[in-house]
Amino acid sequence: MPGVIRLASELGVGRDAVEAAFLELERQGILQSRGKGRGRVIDLSSLGRTASGLKIAILDYDPPSKNEGWVIDLLHQMAEAGHSAFFATKTLVELGMNAQRVSRLVGETEADAWIVGAGSMEVLQWFAGQGIPTFALYGSRKGVAVAGVGPDYLPSLLAVIRRLLSLGHQRIVILSRRGRRSSGSDRLERTLLQEMSAHGLPTSSFNLPSWEDNADGFRRCLESLFKYTPPTAILIEEVPHFVATMQFCGELGYQVPRDVSLICGTSDPAFALCNPPVSHATWATQPMIRRVMRWVDNISRGKKDLRQSMINATLVEAGTIGPVKGHK
Repeated sequence: MPGVIRLASELGVGRDAVEAAFLELERQGILQSRGKGRGRVIDLSSLGRTASGLKIAILDYDPPSKNEGWVIDLLHQMAEAGHSAFFATKTLVELGMNAQRVSRLVGETEADAWIVGAGSMEVLQWFAGQGIPTFALYGSRKGVAVAGVGPDYLPSLLAVIRRLLSLGHQRIVILSRRGRRSSGSDRLERTLLQEMSAHGLPTSSFNLPSWEDNADGFRRCLESLFKYTPPTAILIEEVPHFVATMQFCGELGYQVPRDVSLICGTSDPAFALCNPPVSHATWATQPMIRRVMRWVDNISRGKKDLRQSMINATLVEAGTIGPVKGHK
């Protein structure tokens, strides 16, 4: 496709008008962008193709996820665009993050496309291998041939680790999902452990413990952590696990942050009402909604879309971070 400057000159119109027309043609799937500074390409296969309503199944990580405000907004927008979105009868936690059980669920579910919340590498690779249009919300998606979006936690969580180290913390624990904590194999956890090691802290399974993905398994994990040499700071990925940890610390008579600092890797409106307010990572959800909607629009027109993108996350340091006792 000729460039903006050339077409604007040939047609005698402003560059902004041509650029706006190009963006609309991209939205319709008629033009494909090849990146900044490179010319667009005409996609003849999409000419004359109209969008059709899709049945989109959402395979979420656990039951509470479906109640998140931005997820509800996403469902409304898909309905307004003429698509039917629904939650699968099981979540990944209920399926044990097992690809074979996921396979059976998918085979029993009538859907044109799937949105997978916080899927493990194994689960997302299974979807990619089936040729099913799949969108990964969060999850271990790097290098997997599926579209996706999620927050870039790393800068904010590195800031958390460095802040804790500056306050004298040496027993820092990271409580991550099962799909992310396999011996620190994920880039995020691996980098956080490397940051601790760079500051002279020995790291082990104490810093990145494992547990069975159920209430009893998580409780046993906490009991093990606090049995002999309790952590002085815990970075917890999920809100439900954060609440359970707060309750457990209260049972032991631990005060936050006097005895232990707690940080949540995700945000929740209730955090501002807590006393003390909860330190947490946060990110904008509207860009995530827009990315999902662009993917839905593309696949409804028969256009392949495997683009993955990241949303910057930031740290909100509130009242649950404090110094280790005796630290000056």
